[in-house]
Amino acid sequence: MEKRFPKVQRAICAAGLTVLALLFLFWIGEGNAGSASEFAAALLCLLLFAALGLHFVPAWFSLWFGPETINPERKGLPLRRIIGIGLISCLGHLTIAWGILRYVNRNLTPESFLQFWKCADAYHYLCIAKDWYLSEGSVDRVVQLVFLPGYPIAVRIVQTVVRSYILSGMLVSILSFCGALGVFYRLVLLDHEEDTALRAVILLCLTPGAFFFVAPMSESLFLLLSVSCLYLGRKHRWLLAGGLGALASFTRSLGLLLFVPLFMEMLAELLHGSKKAWRGLAALLMIPLGFGAYCLINYFVAGNPFQFMIYQREHWSQELGLFFSTPAYQIRYALGAGRDALMGLWGPNLAVLYASLLILTVGAKRLRASYTLWAMVYYAVSVGATWLLSAPRYMAVLLPLPMSLACLGEKKGARIAIYVLLTACELYYLTMFVLRKSVW
Repeated sequence: MEKRFPKVQRAICAAGLTVLALLFLFWIGEGNAGSASEFAAALLCLLLFAALGLHFVPAWFSLWFGPETINPERKGLPLRRIIGIGLISCLGHLTIAWGILRYVNRNLTPESFLQFWKCADAYHYLCIAKDWYLSEGSVDRVVQLVFLPGYPIAVRIVQTVVRSYILSGMLVSILSFCGALGVFYRLVLLDHEEDTALRAVILLCLTPGAFFFVAPMSESLFLLLSVSCLYLGRKHRWLLAGGLGALASFTRSLGLLLFVPLFMEMLAELLHGSKKAWRGLAALLMIPLGFGAYCLINYFVAGNPFQFMIYQREHWSQELGLFFSTPAYQIRYALGAGRDALMGLWGPNLAVLYASLLILTVGAKRLRASYTLWAMVYYAVSVGATWLLSAPRYMAVLLPLPMSLACLGEKKGARIAIYVLLTACELYYLTMFVLRKSVW
């Protein structure tokens, strides 16, 4: 493909690299570099991110200024088969978790197995589903205001039928995940062949941390809302895309970042001469409404629409930071941690932080530019959070990752290697989670 506006591309790349270099120098100047290992960890992360940006720019110009590529939507596999893959994945994860727990606890019962899943953030979500947000009382309950309400509301609705909050939470998660796989398959089909779309679905099921999709947490619902927003945006059904984007930002704050791919797609449509593309503005304006509703809840509960930020900072030591600072402090904790924390927390965190950037960089030439930019912004914001404990869980819902791996797995040897590696990583991480080795 002919390179479009090469001088402009080079200027944008130079500007981006300059900004990253200045941020890194500022970070060093603030005395954050620490030891040589911390400096090297941060620099490696920065270099990988810069490489991803350099791969993104040509794809960006191709999307906006290259010939419009419209692939007729392929029929693909029946939806029931994709949903079946999702159900098999969920049942497989539950069966393996049961087997591990049964091995260490011969007295395990179905009820105690359900109670096992009421851990980490699941406890907070289920409390909100049952009692809503509290303005006074136990500190651990009051600070639950930091968890967004979309998922607890869905659990509360299902609970009116199922009569069990834990079971309702798991049902919402499993059904949402299966539905998300169906939409994800259709989304990948818009740009790739059927084999690639099916690989992307399977790889999403094998993603390290995919067991969180059966847990009573918000990952599956957020995944369903995000992928549906992207798919409807690609189909130019802007109002529906905006509505689902609003629900996504009502479920997790990272849903606000869906603004990025929709904005890219809207401008691409405009530059290719579509007179209806301005309808995308409505979608873009709708996305923040969900998060705005959450801020309104903050106001009614605590008297401050941004009270969640105070709780995040004071209770969880979390604020926005520079993404490359995260691997620096993580390597420091990893080197000084005990075996359990190293195996279950810091080791997997660091592996995912670097592997995600490497996968996205290698796959960027095959991905749609709007997805790559979304991934870059998502990575910078989510990884930039100080005191990051859940990197694999955050990256598990980043759809460009299985898309990239699916494109890289076209050859049989590479495909087998990817399947084996991901399966081993997921089994290892699930085992660490079941054994309570600091997996969050």
